[in-house]
Amino acid sequence: MKLKNNFFYTIREDIKDEESISGNLLVRSGMIKKMGNGIYMYMPLGLRVLKKIEAIVRDEMNKADALELIMPNIIPESIFVESGRREAYGKNMFSLKDRYNRDYVLGPSHEELFVLAAKEKIKSYKDMPLNLYQIGLKYRDEPRPRFGLIRIREFIMKDAYSFDCDNEGMDHSYQIMSQAYQQIFDRIGLDYKIVEADTGVMGGTLSEEFQAISSIGEDTLVLCLECGYASNKEISVFKEEKEIDNSQELDKELIETKGVGTIEEVANLLNEDASKFVKTLIYKIDNKFYACLVPGNRDLNETKLARIFKSFNLELASFEEVVKITNAEVGFAGPINLKIPIILDQTILTMKNFIVGANKTDYHYKNVNLSDFKYLRVEDIKEVKEGDLCPVCSNQLTFKKGIEIGNIFKLGTKYSEAMNLYYADEKNNLKPVVMGCYGIGVERIMASIVEQNNDNDGIIWQLTVAPFKVAFVVINSKNETKQLKLMNYIMN
Repeated sequence: MKLKNNFFYTIREDIKDEESISGNLLVRSGMIKKMGNGIYMYMPLGLRVLKKIEAIVRDEMNKADALELIMPNIIPESIFVESGRREAYGKNMFSLKDRYNRDYVLGPSHEELFVLAAKEKIKSYKDMPLNLYQIGLKYRDEPRPRFGLIRIREFIMKDAYSFDCDNEGMDHSYQIMSQAYQQIFDRIGLDYKIVEADTGVMGGTLSEEFQAISSIGEDTLVLCLECGYASNKEISVFKEEKEIDNSQELDKELIETKGVGTIEEVANLLNEDASKFVKTLIYKIDNKFYACLVPGNRDLNETKLARIFKSFNLELASFEEVVKITNAEVGFAGPINLKIPIILDQTILTMKNFIVGANKTDYHYKNVNLSDFKYLRVEDIKEVKEGDLCPVCSNQLTFKKGIEIGNIFKLGTKYSEAMNLYYADEKNNLKPVVMGCYGIGVERIMASIVEQNNDNDGIIWQLTVAPFKVAFVVINSKNETKQLKLMNYIMN
């Protein structure tokens, strides 16, 4: 194709509202055009890249014996109500009504529809294993679309679903898809890590993410460079150095801490290390209040907390709610005489004579011990920090940022039971089908390639996805026929 016949343009200046390298370069190179917040048009040059990525994904899916289909994007809302996910998605789901006032949504994901498709085929154990996939659009009303193609409202996803008789079969399907994913990202040439992750709204028993290493990644990856341990920070654990505190338990003492409220401020006032404090954070979980206690030098991990309660309806209590519960200003909450259930981080079991808020404005208690208050349960609810010890080999953990480009889930029977997908086994007994789920963000791959491969002159495309592999410069335009014959000879 001649350059003059192609739809090709560039923009000289940086794009003001594109905060990522990939978003800026893709717009400037004429690959994409922004149409609204989190909404993009794919220009001919960018579409060539996108289609080449899709072709690699499709090729590996087909090699894995997955069967392609196409799902609708306008879906009756009742389907998500039946599966129990309508409430979980909440405002992230686009809703609409047709002319007959019936409720529909724009598909944020298609688990339910894949189950309905599988029900047409699966009647017996002889009908499995089965793997179905599509490459199509998804819609999510992201509250903060950003970073170009990395977090958008309308996006292309490859989603696949495996259907098996039992967990052993699902494990086999899961491994096949994991290998297919590695083949995809290796062929594209991405620098990525596979990390264990939270199952989130998808549910299931196991989730792993394929994360492209990038400084603008929204996820923090916790890695051990010695043994290969890899996890998303959301669920990461670490080996604690449990030192036995043989000190004598002292009587608690009320002390004035006027004008201070944060751990850092109180620590400076009392000349104590933050590790001597216990923070009390009040959360509303499924409309019930809980006091969550973590060491003063640690942050609370909300994902771990949500998993404990199997809830997506979790938020910090408001200032007004904290005041009502503690009878004190924010910053002075503590566990003593608190009238709501207390969730204790497991590290606090090893602490003695620690400092907590007194539920009284401008006051704290020091020399507090576990015998001074009652707690409901003990859990791991704290976040890992860089330099903590690997839970496998005890070497130090390091952090990297990553862009989630793919994820795989062991869904189990969550959706098959909810939507009545059963099969007859060898003895003609009905059993729920065991499912796996496998997603890839096509545009995120495109953005990740640019984030990892660029210089002062612009994008450096990998050959496997470059819009054009070869460019010929015509020296003598007067003899065009001869030049074209030479080009065809070289290309062939």
